[in-house]
Amino acid sequence: MLRRLLHEQLRLQWTHYSFALERENRMKSLSARLSRLRFSIAALAVLMSADALAQSDTAPSAAMPAAALLFVVVIVLGLYVYMSLALQTIANKTGTANAWLAWIPIVNLFLLLNIAKKPLWWFLLFLIPLVNLVFLVIVWMEVAKACRKPDWLGILMIVPLVNIVLPGYLAWAD
Repeated sequence: MLRRLLHEQLRLQWTHYSFALERENRMKSLSARLSRLRFSIAALAVLMSADALAQSDTAPSAAMPAAALLFVVVIVLGLYVYMSLALQTIANKTGTANAWLAWIPIVNLFLLLNIAKKPLWWFLLFLIPLVNLVFLVIVWMEVAKACRKPDWLGILMIVPLVNIVLPGYLAWAD
């Protein structure tokens, strides 16, 4: 019974309609998560500013470091969520097992190596300065190949800001 249900589910996933529906549901889920995250951040910012103003009217500049720290934390968390979702989507797209490993820092490098079909001991090469840049490009070139995109896209991972956009392109571009 379970095998038949799994077979049926796989068959439905390969149809165009289910692919579009699944993508739409993922986008709605992502939108809901981001909406909750934005609300939490806004509430935290309001609470922090109210607390800073309530402490003293003579030192409003005391809130500046807290606001700057909050800004940095929000940006870093946003990038982490984006990169994790992109890597998880790439893993699902390429049929790599344990896509949820994308959410665990450092362990997600092992997932990246699995997607690129490279040996896991290459993880040690990521710990060596400058050598890690070369192997990062090699691994992302293989990830691009696995996503059926040109492998030269992996070279773009050394370009600032493009290296943020590229995982999303590999994950969600058709």
